[in-house]
Amino acid sequence: MAQVMAVSFERYGRLYYLDPDSRSYAVGDRVLVPTESGFEVAECVWAPEWVDDAETGYQDLPKCGGPATPADLDRDATNRRRRAEAKLVAKKLIKRAELPMKVVGVDYLDQGKDFDELIVIYFNAPHRVDFRVLVGELARALRARIDLRQVGSRDAAKLLGGIGSCGRELCCATFLKDFEPVSLRMAKVQDLPPNPMKISGACGRLMCCLKYEHPLYVEFNRTAPSIGSAVSTPEGDGVVVGHQVPADSVVVRINATGATSSCSKADVCGSRKAYEGSKPRRRRTQSGESGSSEG
Repeated sequence: MAQVMAVSFERYGRLYYLDPDSRSYAVGDRVLVPTESGFEVAECVWAPEWVDDAETGYQDLPKCGGPATPADLDRDATNRRRRAEAKLVAKKLIKRAELPMKVVGVDYLDQGKDFDELIVIYFNAPHRVDFRVLVGELARALRARIDLRQVGSRDAAKLLGGIGSCGRELCCATFLKDFEPVSLRMAKVQDLPPNPMKISGACGRLMCCLKYEHPLYVEFNRTAPSIGSAVSTPEGDGVVVGHQVPADSVVVRINATGATSSCSKADVCGSRKAYEGSKPRRRRTQSGESGSSEG
């Protein structure tokens, strides 16, 4: 067993899981979170509780740095103002230079000294952009070192956040850590329309959630009778006319009545005739021994 808590740097943003280090926190408390650039202030959104680390995978989590002090809160407020200022200045300079760039995120690293501040600006663009002049203008306007980084459409959606077609927050902005390859074949296996416009996410790429149920559909299609095959059900013989993968069942049209019925995959079996037709026929030899008619 281990204690786990969850924090977020932004309201309704991505969750980060920490080891509370035997401390007690309440939802809404401001705490210190270890990052590559030192401790940053985040909000507790899930109070510490005991979980089975062997089953949930909450092992070797970073430890919470304790409650944020007034000095930490002041520094966090200053950093947020600097990020907002940098984002506004970057947008104005990009618009004035008529560059095909879109600012999607800003990071601010304060080293505590003048001109030793680092501002990282993430942007999205349809192609490579020559921003050498822009870097100099940003450095003079913000009086800090500037690092411009171009990101892809998926990473841009992850930084911006938003609501997906399902009505929930984007997976990449909440819990997804890595992007796995998604193909149109996955949509075809799940009987989804092959129209990319209908199965694309906010980033314009195929939705990551197509990957979630793909193994379930592959396993179902491997073991379930195909559409059009003759089967026997508790209600009588029929023909498979549809699949209901989430319910682990098939839709069968009963031969005797013409009605359709949803049957569990475990209750459906192939007809005896189809089963016998799939086996090689046996013939009797003169000696009375049976032999195969093949060959």
